Amino acid sequence: MSRVTLFDYFRSSASYRVRIALNLKGVTYERVDISLLDGDQRTPANLARNPQGFVPTLEIDGHRLTQSLAIIDYLDAKYPDPPLVSQDPATRAATLAQALVIAADIHPIDNLRVLKYLKDVLGVDQDGRDTWYRHWVAEGLRALEAMAVDAGAFLGGDRPGLADICLVPQLFNARRFSLPLDDYPILTRIDAACAALEPFAAAHPDRVGAQA
Repeated sequence: MSRVTLFDYFRSSASYRVRIALNLKGVTYERVDISLLDGDQRTPANLARNPQGFVPTLEIDGHRLTQSLAIIDYLDAKYPDPPLVSQDPATRAATLAQALVIAADIHPIDNLRVLKYLKDVLGVDQDGRDTWYRHWVAEGLRALEAMAVDAGAFLGGDRPGLADICLVPQLFNARRFSLPLDDYPILTRIDAACAALEPFAAAHPDRVGAQA
């Protein structure tokens, strides 16, 4: 197998997703830390590999891939076992809908650059930014909890899939911002089941940050 390099930041939700996917697929990779707090994402070197100035970027098979869901889609196609998205059209659509509640609706308006804009440009204080964050996360999680009413052991059924990969980083961040999770018993049950699996545990920011 050729060398695989992941350019990421340990607390980035999108990077966390990709680490979980790589671990579930059993792909060995090297991490290169891109500190979002230090502004490493805006350096010429990172912009050359990721024109948006984001993380993660995955270098694999001579390709340079960006956007976490696109990277995970590549991994799922290249390493089909275990599958992260069903080939059944209806099941696939349901999985993508759950994943996108987080990746398209919650995460983009709550990520670091948005919170910094609220602070630096609009002058919103810390309490205001935290209230903003918790509002949008809670709104998305309420919908996802309803969508998960028939979930099995995982959102993906009897084994974790793409939606679970998106859920775990989002709940990690919800706890960081002190969002009460009592209203989401299905999601927290699934999160606990994922946490018990080594591919998820090894991708956790606390473990990754300690290794940096």
